[in-house]
Amino acid sequence: MSIFGSSHFGLPRLKPLNSKRSHIVSVLDIGSTKVVCMIGRLTPRPESEILPGRTHSIEIIGLGHQRSRGVKNGVVVDLDAAESVVRLAVDAAERMAGLTIDSLIVNVSAGRLQSDIYTGTIDLGGQEVEAADLRKVLTAAGQRSLRQDRAILHSLPTGYSLDGERGIRDPLSMYGDVLGVDMHVLTAERTALKNLELCVNRAHLSVEGMVATPYASGLSALVDDEVELGCACIDMGGGTTAISVFAEGKLVHADAVALGGHHVTTDIARGLSTRIEDAERLKVVHGSALPNASDESDIVAVPPIGEDDRDQPTHVPRALLSRIVRARIEETLELIRDRIQRSGFSPIVGKRIVLTGGASQLTGLPEAARRILARNVRVGRPLGVSGLPAAAKGAAFSTAVGLMIYPQVAELEAHSTQGGMLASLAGGNGRIARMGQWLKESF
Repeated sequence: MSIFGSSHFGLPRLKPLNSKRSHIVSVLDIGSTKVVCMIGRLTPRPESEILPGRTHSIEIIGLGHQRSRGVKNGVVVDLDAAESVVRLAVDAAERMAGLTIDSLIVNVSAGRLQSDIYTGTIDLGGQEVEAADLRKVLTAAGQRSLRQDRAILHSLPTGYSLDGERGIRDPLSMYGDVLGVDMHVLTAERTALKNLELCVNRAHLSVEGMVATPYASGLSALVDDEVELGCACIDMGGGTTAISVFAEGKLVHADAVALGGHHVTTDIARGLSTRIEDAERLKVVHGSALPNASDESDIVAVPPIGEDDRDQPTHVPRALLSRIVRARIEETLELIRDRIQRSGFSPIVGKRIVLTGGASQLTGLPEAARRILARNVRVGRPLGVSGLPAAAKGAAFSTAVGLMIYPQVAELEAHSTQGGMLASLAGGNGRIARMGQWLKESF
């Protein structure tokens, strides 16, 4: 079945959900630490001051999550293991929701995400800007972003210009000689996306759409003022840390680094010579990203690696554990700081940073981030969804909830260009071309 073929719950078009209808949406967050499947009921909601961009309210009716296997730093490294975990997570969500699903919206952390801004211009000859002109200028910008080895995940017009006047949000019906557009295009390596899709297909499911992890996390963890005024969302997962920058209501930049909470765990396991699961427990219970006066006097018991029950745990000062944790956290935060600086979006981010993702729950992390990033930092949890069990309300579930929100903002993307862009990307066949065909027919 084409991944955009029709399915029984009426969402396959990822159309702007501005209808008066309810939808069932299913999503899959494939991470290095856990795999989460969520099934949600989206019900039309009235315009509201709270989260005004949302057209529907979201109620989670099914949730399944499993410890991840076969995924390293966001990349599928063992198809069999990853497939079995996907099956288990989907199965649990289906049982809870009391329905079966056949397609999902999936997140992408792998494939060396790359953000670029492309500019396109067309001549208007002093005429009024019409819808056809907008399509033309988006296509002109889109054509410049075509690459053989990379696939386009998102293409978002960030702003239009008329006769050199920038910052125009909607030029429709305005007059001018030259219409320009700046388009933020987010791409990923095609092979990484193929392996991700293969993993889902092997579990007898189809991929309905792919959303970059940084985009999804930002959608769920940021409030409107942040999205409007400019803010960075940093999603610290197990194997990757994703960075997204939002301004004027749109995603303007995204990036990901292959460092996450699991790297802290392996550092502890190596440094204190203990098993990975014991290292994880030590990190959660005793680990801190901040030095503490009592660390030298506090003693932590470290279970040995050996199988022999008679082996006694070793005792180390908590200061040693904290030093190991701090070294890796500081390295990660410094890398993020440099990435934001290099991206050129540092002024747009201003003083606002939101931390989310499972690894953001480490003790003392917000304070460490404030110091290293020299900005205001808060920990963001998924906003505006009901029906989540208490265990799933934390920052670790931001990406999955963001995937659930995504269909409501899908119309921001430059769909009219994607028919051409995506069809040429896949040489007229395969998933991307079908998606192009679907976009042509749908819009």
